[in-house]
Amino acid sequence: MSTPVLPDVKIKCLLPDDVMSRAARGLTYIAHPLRLRILEFLDVNGMSSVSAIARGVGAEQMIVSQSLRKMRDAHLVQTHRRGIFIYYEICEEYPASIFECLRKLFGHMTDQLKFLRAGHKEILPTDYTTMAANRIKLFANYDKMRILEYLTYRGESCVSEIARETKIPQIKVSQYLKKLLDDDFVKSRRDGRFIYYDITAGVHKTTIGCIHKRYDRVGDSF
Repeated sequence: MSTPVLPDVKIKCLLPDDVMSRAARGLTYIAHPLRLRILEFLDVNGMSSVSAIARGVGAEQMIVSQSLRKMRDAHLVQTHRRGIFIYYEICEEYPASIFECLRKLFGHMTDQLKFLRAGHKEILPTDYTTMAANRIKLFANYDKMRILEYLTYRGESCVSEIARETKIPQIKVSQYLKKLLDDDFVKSRRDGRFIYYDITAGVHKTTIGCIHKRYDRVGDSF
């Protein structure tokens, strides 16, 4: 009897190192409640002045200006001058379509179906945005994101498997997994002498998916 030929199983490739590095660097800048709300305002309202942004997010104009300057230096926003006024908008180089993903996650959490519709844009509740920013801050690190990415697309794995594929030293993988476990980004189970880890649902998994979707659309111009 001949051995049946099984169809090829396509496993999603991990992102190039430079792409993940840029994504991690971008996330460190937006992992701040006010900056995330500023970017969200620009995503919903488009090009806006500092005064309009400050009114929209309910913050002092000077503080908003400082945040915008930092995000401009990080290539997250860009400026346009019209006469004596300067307007800001989100750059195309923005590391992920994160607000689309955050809205969908919020829709699933609250059963508000409007947030699940493609293209729907609406300012999210401030407490949710603050929670998202604080959670992003906990995993906005290249090695942590590599581990989360591996678990997202390879599934449950032990430390040695993760270390081999991500090229992160095994001792560092173990250390990062402990932190990710403490923050509920991963879960674990023991099988004999081995411990297997898997990613949990939440903004961390959603963000990894957003980064991949963005790269699938724009490729090396990410």
